[in-house]
Amino acid sequence: MATLRYIVDDVDAALDFYTGHLGFALVERMGPPFAMVERDGLRLWLSGPGTSARRPMPDGREPAPGGWNRLVIEVDDLEGRVDSMRADGVLFRNDVISGPGGQQVLAEDPSGNVVELFQPADRP
Repeated sequence: MATLRYIVDDVDAALDFYTGHLGFALVERMGPPFAMVERDGLRLWLSGPGTSARRPMPDGREPAPGGWNRLVIEVDDLEGRVDSMRADGVLFRNDVISGPGGQQVLAEDPSGNVVELFQPADRP
């Protein structure tokens, strides 16, 4: 099973986002600072303040959410999903764009981590 860790500011808000909008299921909750969710063979670790993953590095840098690396979620109805999520107040970094493989848009979880919603192009 593939596992990805996202640094988050609020585990409860992240859980609502991933389970409520993207179809993840809660696997395990370890107190307020950490939860594991899973979807389609991908386990996502949500590491909030107080977890070992948030401790400063020896050079003083502190792990923080955000950036451009991202989880990609394939959807069947990109336009409908975006409309629903926008109605619920989810922030997007861009509008839907099209490329040779399909359409995509970049949503932000409540901590600013990027999630790409991708609808593959119809293939003959």
